[in-house]
Amino acid sequence: MSASAGSEPQRPPAEHQHQHQLVRTLSLMDIIMVGIAGMIGGAIFVLTGPAIGLAGDAVIIAFILNAIITLFTAMAYAELGSAMPEAGGGYLWIREGLPRPNAFISGWMAWFAHIIAGSLYAVGFGAFMYYLLGPEVAGVLSEEPLLGIIPFDKVIAVVSIAAFTYINIKGTSETGKAGTIVTLIQLGTIFALIGAGFWTMYNNPDWTTNFADFMPTGVAGLVAAMGLTFIAFEGYEIIVQTGEEVKNPKKNIPRAIFISLAIVVTLYCLVAFVSIGSIFPEGIASWQFIGENGELGIMRAAEMFLPYGVFIVLGGGMVSTLAALNATTFSSARVAFAMGRHYNLPHKLSSIHPVNRTPHVAIIISGVIMAFVAYALPLADIAVAAGVIFLLLFTQVNIAVITIRRIYGDKLSYGFKTPLFPAIPIIGIFLKLGLALYLLVTQPLSWGITVLWILVGFALYRMYTFKREIQHYAPLVTSEGDLKRQDYRILIPYTPENPDRLIKYAIRIAKETAGEVNILRVITVPHQTPLSAGVAFADAAKRSFEPLEKMLDKENIPNHYLVRVSHDATEAILATIEEQKIDVLVTDFETLRRDRKLLTLMTCKVLAIRAENDALELEPEHVRIDADLKSQAIPAGEKKNMVVVYDGGEHSDVVLKATSWLEHSGRFKVGLLSINRGGGGERSSVTMQQDYLSQLGVELKEVQLTESSSKSADIMLSAASSFQPDLVVMGATVGGFSVFNNPDFLALLDQFNCPVIIARGFTIPGVHRAKSLLMRALRK
Repeated sequence: MSASAGSEPQRPPAEHQHQHQLVRTLSLMDIIMVGIAGMIGGAIFVLTGPAIGLAGDAVIIAFILNAIITLFTAMAYAELGSAMPEAGGGYLWIREGLPRPNAFISGWMAWFAHIIAGSLYAVGFGAFMYYLLGPEVAGVLSEEPLLGIIPFDKVIAVVSIAAFTYINIKGTSETGKAGTIVTLIQLGTIFALIGAGFWTMYNNPDWTTNFADFMPTGVAGLVAAMGLTFIAFEGYEIIVQTGEEVKNPKKNIPRAIFISLAIVVTLYCLVAFVSIGSIFPEGIASWQFIGENGELGIMRAAEMFLPYGVFIVLGGGMVSTLAALNATTFSSARVAFAMGRHYNLPHKLSSIHPVNRTPHVAIIISGVIMAFVAYALPLADIAVAAGVIFLLLFTQVNIAVITIRRIYGDKLSYGFKTPLFPAIPIIGIFLKLGLALYLLVTQPLSWGITVLWILVGFALYRMYTFKREIQHYAPLVTSEGDLKRQDYRILIPYTPENPDRLIKYAIRIAKETAGEVNILRVITVPHQTPLSAGVAFADAAKRSFEPLEKMLDKENIPNHYLVRVSHDATEAILATIEEQKIDVLVTDFETLRRDRKLLTLMTCKVLAIRAENDALELEPEHVRIDADLKSQAIPAGEKKNMVVVYDGGEHSDVVLKATSWLEHSGRFKVGLLSINRGGGGERSSVTMQQDYLSQLGVELKEVQLTESSSKSADIMLSAASSFQPDLVVMGATVGGFSVFNNPDFLALLDQFNCPVIIARGFTIPGVHRAKSLLMRALRK
């Protein structure tokens, strides 16, 4: 056991992470069928008609463009599905790659969206069955609902949900077999329709005239058809939910995603092609005839070229909705199971049936909610909200695939890696957000429902989920300090080898912000050892705080000392930052640089201190930080040189704040190094205020960096050295170069013979870069 503040992330293999495991019984064919079922649903018969009405013959182009667009996100799912094959899918990856509370909110949204989709398929099946019974029987049933209160089509929907809930509980193998059988029947009806269509076209050489006016409604109609049908091609979220139950997931998940997507796009195009090309209605174009019949368009077309076409399409629609219901019942339960496993929902949801080896509690709860939604809620209104939720989920996954590569690097074993990285996921982010905003304009109610559901989830997270999650992963065993809490809070991770080196920086910040200092000690225990074993070390950890407490009390700084026990020190720090509402983390630069997970997921400002022998005094009067350092107070009137590197970039606000905190001590003379990048660009806003800065006694020097990081580092070293610095303050990125990752800038830090403070602000990953690119494009 040890007490530490964080380390390089070591992600254990998926099969060793949890005590209770699902079983791998699904084959490649099984999960291909799951993907096809989820993507086709009943939409191939119901949505294709209205889409033809919007785009005409060009609906085929709409399907192909949708496939190309969705491919950007499908590659992210293939990469992460092969590297992290666990139940939970997008929720799991967002948990690994984005800060809190993104994981809970994404899982909460995904669970809701899968349930809505399943309810929609069940109601669709009920409506098909109701129609199949004919007007005479349907009329009697509509007048005499079951028990006088439940419409007959709703009864069918609830019974179908109950049936597939039972099948899913019985076992993953049974679920896969049932899904494969239903999907094969579904494909059989589609192939019958396509085959009859081609035969009719073969016997009617004039079929090409149906495609004479290929884009009758123009680009606007094409885009409208894309918006209507886009969500039908997003079944890969269902495929990755099988990650913990599929054989050889590293290879089979990427294969299933791309094979099912190719099959589904081909089928959509062929159904639209033969439906338009095989009919010859009098006085009207074939695409108009189909469009005017809306959701029944494909059915009306089929009866013109396929014997018993109405019944075949109707039967195909029923089977398709059942196949999709089976897939969404499976996927919704896996999201709930994964969230229960991580204590984001009640842990009971992670229970596994001792005989069937299925998450039976999660399946039952998801099925009950699905049945209630199918019976009680207006699905037409909230179905579009499910589309918005999926688009937001896919956006987060595209961000997560970038950050997970940054955190784990080559520690993960990939069966597929996205090409042209990170350009592909970045394009996916913009495409998903663009479509979501399109729905905001065209379907504002969908966004209202989505925002309401997110707010409910966030309230649940703050009041219940977050506390349970922390209690399980990083329980607090000691918490001592001042009863009155300050609004501004500084956190220092306790390091046993040098416990008091960072205190002086925290004291300086606390004095300037009227804040408090929180010191966190994490007692780490091996994954195989229960966390309760670490509680025995709490008293010793408490005693180690006493010298630091005396220093803080001497400076009259409110303080708290926290001891947590955890298997993962980084998780404990992240939990403390959120739980204690930390504003700034003061930590060691090398420790933070090695901890990619903390560097990526923390949600506060950071001051990372880089210093070999730090004897620099920050206060007007001498404060002895370490008895072993023979430091002397600076004589009155003699100031040290502080060099501030400013580039106006992502972290510049934190750089200026840190400068202000330190300069107010009266111990420093400030030299400002203003950075410009590129040839002939706009001048920094700082350089525009030279007269004002000179009046404040700030010495200014402007330098221009090059495209070469080694030359830029040399330029910075030469310019900064001219100030003869005793302290350097810079941002986590300088002129676009990362101080944490770029080898030349890491070497630059070694050449400063003084402490260096690297300031880092908190932004949602990728947001600042996207904003910078947008501003640059607008200027052009």
